[in-house]
Amino acid sequence: MAQNPILEGLQSRGHDRLLIGGDWQPASDQATIDVLDPSIGETVATVPSGSVEDAKAAVDAASTAAADWAGTSPRSRGEILRKAYELMTERADDLASLIVLEMGKTLAESRGEILYAAEFFRWYSEEAVRNIGSLSVAPNGDKRIIAIDQPVGVSLLITPWNFPAAMATRKIGPAVAAGCTMILKPASDTPLTALAVGSLLEEAGLPPGVLNVMPSKRSSEVVPAILGDDRVRLLSFTGSTEVGRTLLSQAAESVVNTSMELGGNAPFLVFDDADIDTAVEGAMIAKMRNGGQSCIAANRFYVHAAVADQFSEVFTKAMADVRVGPGMDPDVGLGPLVNQGAQNDMAESVEMATESGSEVLTGGRQPDRPGFYFEPTVLGGVGRETPLLKREIFGPVAPLVTFETEDEAIELANSTEYGLAAYLFSSDLSRALRVAEALESGMVGVNRGLISDPAAPFGGVKQSGIGREGAHEGMLEFLETKYIAADW
Repeated sequence: MAQNPILEGLQSRGHDRLLIGGDWQPASDQATIDVLDPSIGETVATVPSGSVEDAKAAVDAASTAAADWAGTSPRSRGEILRKAYELMTERADDLASLIVLEMGKTLAESRGEILYAAEFFRWYSEEAVRNIGSLSVAPNGDKRIIAIDQPVGVSLLITPWNFPAAMATRKIGPAVAAGCTMILKPASDTPLTALAVGSLLEEAGLPPGVLNVMPSKRSSEVVPAILGDDRVRLLSFTGSTEVGRTLLSQAAESVVNTSMELGGNAPFLVFDDADIDTAVEGAMIAKMRNGGQSCIAANRFYVHAAVADQFSEVFTKAMADVRVGPGMDPDVGLGPLVNQGAQNDMAESVEMATESGSEVLTGGRQPDRPGFYFEPTVLGGVGRETPLLKREIFGPVAPLVTFETEDEAIELANSTEYGLAAYLFSSDLSRALRVAEALESGMVGVNRGLISDPAAPFGGVKQSGIGREGAHEGMLEFLETKYIAADW
């Protein structure tokens, strides 16, 4: 395989190491992480695996830089983000190929992610100057109430592997805009993209110590060490609900602010008055974006009995027509899953469904080839109590369930501990909005399968998270309100 230009650049500059206090350095104990290409299952790069000592050094660096950085003008912070946006879009193709290399998604989807990721830099370059407090007269009329928002301080950002660029910029952008310093700990499956983002921000003019990037396979050691330092004031985490619960308990020890974007189990509702072609088009986006490896991926397909056969036929054909192969192939619609464990999970999901009486309408197998591939799969005849419907599938497997009434659909959709995203398709606007309001979900797509937008608040309810990312709300996560009682 030809070497990736971005990876070559990182290696030539020594930027494929830990970034701590503006210095690119190996792990203190020389530990490393092998980065695999999931299309072949072979190592393509090696990066340091940060230790507890490195974690403490990163906190020191972020703390040292905090006061000066908080005191910089909002405009200057915004200009750095704007420059980062420009650099990222200029290098979109090369950065996209880096995502393909370490994560596996198709080149088209990877390029889409880079452009989406860059938009967080552009959005927060504009939001940086919009940290506006308030002044009001106290009810008794003789005092003034002043409220200002100040940077929360040193922040720990933990990002997942499925969107290695966008999940980083969605946190870094508002943190920079708010005036916070950061330690970014990316997923060990995909550290290269995070290091590339760190290098790009350095080039854009971000001062040393404001962003520290520390890949590590020793999360259970380094994360508590960081959270246990009383200089760290915010944890922003994207990942599974299971891990989120653990992190919340650790953050509670020091009463650290938390922003948690956790797991999902998104329902996809197709009513009897839906346009089936539009619904299938939306289903293919909501299910197959990133190969189903998304916290907002459509997970449970509830289809009205009157249109179930028609939807099943059209959707199954669309899934069967998806070409599986290496992400760099422009004709491929589905690349490999991120690792062997993810591939095994899909096989287990299909087995779980078939043992409960479901039928495989298409797919259901691992292709006989190197790499971590799994065929696009549709499961029919899925019972409402099938255990598969209780778990976050996180891959290209779609179970179909029928319903009869609107109330029944809402009850089925809400029968989960998760509440991140939901989708519904109906030509009746009043019904669509009525159902959208009734769904226990932080985000609802109405007649559309793509809902992510840097200008929209992203987050869930129930056990899908705390707080919001994106929009103005995303910057507020990195600010704390101070009330000043004044009398003049």
